[in-house]
Amino acid sequence: MKILLSILLFISHQFCFSQKSIPKVLEKLNKKSVPYITVLELKDKTDIVLLDSREPKEYSISHIDNAVNVGYTKFDSKDFLKKFKNVNDTIVVYCSIGVRSENIGEKLLKLGYKNVFNLYGGIFEWKNEGLQVVDSNNKETQKVHTYNKMWSKYLKTGVAIYE
Repeated sequence: MKILLSILLFISHQFCFSQKSIPKVLEKLNKKSVPYITVLELKDKTDIVLLDSREPKEYSISHIDNAVNVGYTKFDSKDFLKKFKNVNDTIVVYCSIGVRSENIGEKLLKLGYKNVFNLYGGIFEWKNEGLQVVDSNNKETQKVHTYNKMWSKYLKTGVAIYE
């Protein structure tokens, strides 16, 4: 599984390296199998379940306030079903730009959740639109984990952090 994930990430990075904008990357990598919700549509919504599908180390640097980290490589369907029992809840999933969140969104749809959305542009677009992110202490931060140097080019506002 780790080898397959590494290969997929490598291929997606090759596609992304030549792409100059988030929309172009999403057009190349996403299947649109999970409906998008835009930052502008999401920012004033209440009564939603907001899920961060990035890895815990990314989430600890910054996340959208009130988001629950479900991870990506260790996403656990059984654990999720125990925590989020109402399949009719409106669920919005995000990641860096919207690729990993589509994959997690697909899993949620297969589990029977009815109202699942993928945040178009992810946390990068959220921050690029001037909206607040918080760190692991729920304090506002300018830092955003960008996964790696190449992905950093899509973050236009804030401080890119990566290992």
